[in-house]
Amino acid sequence: MDIVKIQQYSRMEKLKQQNTQLMPPQRYIFGESDSEFVLIQPVDDHDIGLLENEVKTIKRLTARRFMLVGFKIDDWNSQLSPWCAPPVFGKTPFGDGAQKTLDYILRTLLPDILHGADGGKKVIIGGYSLAGLFALWCGYQTDRFYGVAAASPSVWFPNWIDFAEDNIPRTRSIYLSLGDKEEKTKNAAMPQVGNAIRRQREILNTQNIAATLEWNAGKHFKDSDIRTAKGFAWVMERGE
Repeated sequence: MDIVKIQQYSRMEKLKQQNTQLMPPQRYIFGESDSEFVLIQPVDDHDIGLLENEVKTIKRLTARRFMLVGFKIDDWNSQLSPWCAPPVFGKTPFGDGAQKTLDYILRTLLPDILHGADGGKKVIIGGYSLAGLFALWCGYQTDRFYGVAAASPSVWFPNWIDFAEDNIPRTRSIYLSLGDKEEKTKNAAMPQVGNAIRRQREILNTQNIAATLEWNAGKHFKDSDIRTAKGFAWVMERGE
């Protein structure tokens, strides 16, 4: 990628963040606080409307007790991206706010939810699309997460596979999924997603990470709640 372009988008994103007053994210909590598992999921307006069905689907797939905590992301491209990149859809570039979002989860959200004490709870980070990529990236940054549920993650993201090849996840298990028609699109970036997710799975295999890749029927915007639920359930079922 052109270094000058990356620097330009980086400066644009920093100016944008400086002019934006960040408010505490809204939270959406389902389940009981004494559950064995805590599921953390960044969500947008579309996801919020599907959370109730997602929770019901998880309960159908596993008997494990869990609490799901969704928190609202206002600027998807900025707050979930691990590094700056040019626009792929429309004119909005990607920022590098993933670290700040992860810091919020570790330093604010989890202490609030767990009331300052872990109590042996197993925390799983998950999400859909760019939130799925964010969850996957988090699995490389810290050993705090028991597992990762990355449903249709944006592994087409510029330089992501290079990152995956050069780093080892610090989590126990990783769930990956993709729609079987997602790579069949006219967008310049999306046809890469099929090969990228296959490569991601291969990398995890060579690193001896417990991982699976599930292919779902349909394109990217089909059944995001069900696909995410399947990821969370898979990771929980691997629990000891």
